[in-house]
Amino acid sequence: MSHGTRRIDYWRDPTAPHPTSRKTSASVFVQDEAGRLLLLKRVDNDLWTIPTGGVKKGETVGQAGVRECKEETGLDIEVVGLVGVFSTPDHVIVYMHGDRVDEVRQPINICLRARVTGGTITPEPSEAAEVRWVQQSDLDAYAVHPALRERIVHGLTSEMPFVS
Repeated sequence: MSHGTRRIDYWRDPTAPHPTSRKTSASVFVQDEAGRLLLLKRVDNDLWTIPTGGVKKGETVGQAGVRECKEETGLDIEVVGLVGVFSTPDHVIVYMHGDRVDEVRQPINICLRARVTGGTITPEPSEAAEVRWVQQSDLDAYAVHPALRERIVHGLTSEMPFVS
C-alpha cells in the first residue's frame, strides 16, 4: 500500500458515509487472444481490478481508458466496444490521507472493451503492485471488490452494454 492516499470502498453498506462528490472514471476490460483478463493489484487498497482512472479535463472517456491502461500496466490498447456505464449509489469510495478523509465519492464509471496493440507489462509502482493475465476460471481466487466484479462479470457474459 502507498504511504499517501488510502482508498476504502463501500458496497451496499447503509453505514457508508454520504458522498461529497461524483466523478467520472474510465475502466478498460482487456482480454487477450486466449480469453484471459488483464488485472492489476491496486497499491491503495491491495485489491485486484481492471485498469481504471479518472477522466481528466480535455480528454474523452476513450482517451482516459487508453491513458490509464498505459500508466498502470505499460500496455497500449485500442477501444473496441462498451461493457457498460456503472453509476449505482451502492458504491461509495472514501479517499483517506493518513487519518483525514479527503473525499467521499460516488463514482460514475464507463467500462470500455479494449484490445492490446503493443507495449510490455511494466507496472508503474505508484499505480499497480502487480499486473497479470488471469484465466476466467481463476478469477474467484482474486480479491476483487464487488463493484468491480460486477463490471468483470458483465464483460465476460454479455455483449450488450450495461447501464445502471
